[in-house]
Amino acid sequence: MRTSEIKRKTAETDISLSLNIDGTGVSTIDTGIGFLDHMLTLFARHGRFDLTLSCRGDTHVDAHHSVEDIGLCLGSAFAEALGDMRGITRYADIILPMDEALVLCAVDISGRSWLSFNVELPGEKVGTMDTELVEEFLLAFVRKANITLHVKQLSGGNAHHIIEACFKALARTLGKAVKIEEAYKDEIPSTKGIL
Repeated sequence: MRTSEIKRKTAETDISLSLNIDGTGVSTIDTGIGFLDHMLTLFARHGRFDLTLSCRGDTHVDAHHSVEDIGLCLGSAFAEALGDMRGITRYADIILPMDEALVLCAVDISGRSWLSFNVELPGEKVGTMDTELVEEFLLAFVRKANITLHVKQLSGGNAHHIIEACFKALARTLGKAVKIEEAYKDEIPSTKGIL
């Protein structure tokens, strides 16, 4: 099993996270931000990642520090669980519908962090979470996971649906990209010999 455990404590957040990328989608999520709990629960389910996450953050200020630090921790957990990335599929993509929303997501587990986020979110909040924090979460995630991620909104008018499509698309895409290809299970998927 490819697993990791991350703990991060700062003056702003106290986070404990465990991840099994070869799981079944079981999760226990408590971030202190209801909408983010919902997104990470469906992320675990659709990626088939076992994820336990608790965060105590300074949400009396706002959700920014918690959301960003959770992204950092989740990215670190993926990088640690993947190790040298031997045998992984590496590339994956999806176009995912969520009612009127349609989102394209593509990932390269490349060892290089890059985020292209072309999404327009109507409204400033969903629940108590600022919609601008979706991009902050993904930026933090790719920085620590060392992956290239493209997320592009093709249609959509409801912020909840668009964000949910983004998280489900990321989950499904990552779930495919981290799979071990049996024929190449002892190989690094790069001509460099390293990722």
